[in-house]
Amino acid sequence: MSGQSLLIPGELSPTRSVPGNIRRPEYVGKPAPTPYTGPEVQTPETVEAMRTAGRIAARAMAEAAKLIAPGVTTDELDRVAHAYMCDHGAYPSTLGYRGFPKSLCASVNEVICHGIPDSTVLRDGDIVNLDVTAYIGGVHGDNNATYLVGDVDEESRLLVERTRESLNRAIKAVKPGRQINIIGRVIESYAKRFGYGVVRDFTGHGINTSFHSGLIVPHYDSPHATTVIQPGMTFTIEPMLTLGTHEYDMWDDGWTVVTKDRRRTAQFEHTLVVTDTGADILTLP
Repeated sequence: MSGQSLLIPGELSPTRSVPGNIRRPEYVGKPAPTPYTGPEVQTPETVEAMRTAGRIAARAMAEAAKLIAPGVTTDELDRVAHAYMCDHGAYPSTLGYRGFPKSLCASVNEVICHGIPDSTVLRDGDIVNLDVTAYIGGVHGDNNATYLVGDVDEESRLLVERTRESLNRAIKAVKPGRQINIIGRVIESYAKRFGYGVVRDFTGHGINTSFHSGLIVPHYDSPHATTVIQPGMTFTIEPMLTLGTHEYDMWDDGWTVVTKDRRRTAQFEHTLVVTDTGADILTLP
């Protein structure tokens, strides 16, 4: 385990602007989004629009990831992803979502999720998760991945590799007719092999015209997740695995979630549509 010091909040840069011709999600400028009341099964037209949004989100994340190196700030990663989405006609979904101030989430080391990009400088040996969502054509596409910064210790490298594998296994488990708890069952059983914690209170979610539709996709084997998977459903799977406890603390900013024992954590995410035989990934670059 890296012996690096724990994170502390950095300084925020001014809010980035979005060209006026780019359509905003309905929640921008509001305290919270309007609750979604539509179906979880989407039309083929909505799915294709989500594929476009997902592709832009994936490419924006990849562009930002090219800069990941010791000495780079998380704010610089946000700047690159923001510019890519705006240049391609998309609105960064996180910007203004329930007051979130930036265009991606950058979660370093012990940060489970929702890290706010700021003046924090990446250090050799860090790991950093980038979570990017794009809104275009009236729909969202959401993805994230954890990256290595410079020379990373073996324990952290394996955590990242195995978290990616847990997502891959969960995607393969998605089949029409199964209950949605198959996803968490597969992730949790794989994570337990290595003694990893599986974060329970932050989950995958339904996504479509709504950033978070209300459908919950647990990453542990929840007996309550009995929703039956149907063709045309769209949702994210985004397992968060930890080297220690799954319990967490929240920073005073109301967003940054850190492991209670301050050990490292990794996450990967794709947006999916259920097909007649499995799942199709909508967030491919």
